[in-house]
Amino acid sequence: MQVRKLKTPPLKMAAPVSAEGKALINNNADGLRYDDVYPELKVISGDDFKEKFGPTRKGWDKSIYSGGTLVNIVGKSYGVLPNIDFFGQIENKLAEKDIRVMTRAINRDNRAFAVDHILSDDRYHVNVKNSKDEIRPMLSFTTSYDGSTKTQGHFGFYRKVCDNGLHVATSQIGFSLKHRGNIVEVVVPEIEILIQKFMDNEFYELRRKFEVLAERPITNIEDYVELVCAKTEIFQFQKSEENEDPSKNAEIVIQTIKREAKLLNETPNHWIGYNAFNGILFNKMKKGFTSQYDWDAKLFDFNMELATAN
Repeated sequence: MQVRKLKTPPLKMAAPVSAEGKALINNNADGLRYDDVYPELKVISGDDFKEKFGPTRKGWDKSIYSGGTLVNIVGKSYGVLPNIDFFGQIENKLAEKDIRVMTRAINRDNRAFAVDHILSDDRYHVNVKNSKDEIRPMLSFTTSYDGSTKTQGHFGFYRKVCDNGLHVATSQIGFSLKHRGNIVEVVVPEIEILIQKFMDNEFYELRRKFEVLAERPITNIEDYVELVCAKTEIFQFQKSEENEDPSKNAEIVIQTIKREAKLLNETPNHWIGYNAFNGILFNKMKKGFTSQYDWDAKLFDFNMELATAN
């Protein structure tokens, strides 16, 4: 399939449209973050590399520039997957099937990138405990030019009440990578079929787990936050060894739980607690995308353990 070649950053472009002229991808829906994930990519190798860098350590044969900045030096066998051939192909497939999404895109220093496509079709949204707490399935993709993040795709969830990305789904979005000299090509499967399989299986199983978390109240918010910090080691609960007051991150989680419980007219519970930690993890802590997903799974599993304990 021919991938749509973007000549300008996505923010300056019209959204892809269907045959009926309907906009499919809304880059600014609900104030979602939308960075330019298509910085100029340049790979220098061969004589040009030798001329620029001179004698170098063994195994250094190519340099990768993203947005004009050197982000990686790699060997001959290292294949580079241009973002336009990855993210662009996925956008094309969504457009071809008239799959309507809201898109969030994150660019970290022109090195690592994440794009989330949130399914905006009302057939797909559900509410936890039939409250105002709406969640939608999300297709999440990551890659990097500096090797810090895996090129991968998986299903997750978007939670409208706090703009969280909930990466607790285990279903991977499989695709194959093929080397063509210095460049890697990606072959993405039919996304429509993957979405339907996910909706028919894991989506509703996970929704029930969300309900279990929401049904388990938190009796003492500060004690709960301290316990999660101690068991998961996501961050330190207290300010210092000398000061036992909650740290800045811990205080943010405590206040988020109180605020969201009031907003949703709910008793503080483990679903709200999990999401408060999730918000800190994805919005404040400086961790790589792959590391964030691992920590998120750890937070979710521990909250499930607490919620199902006798």
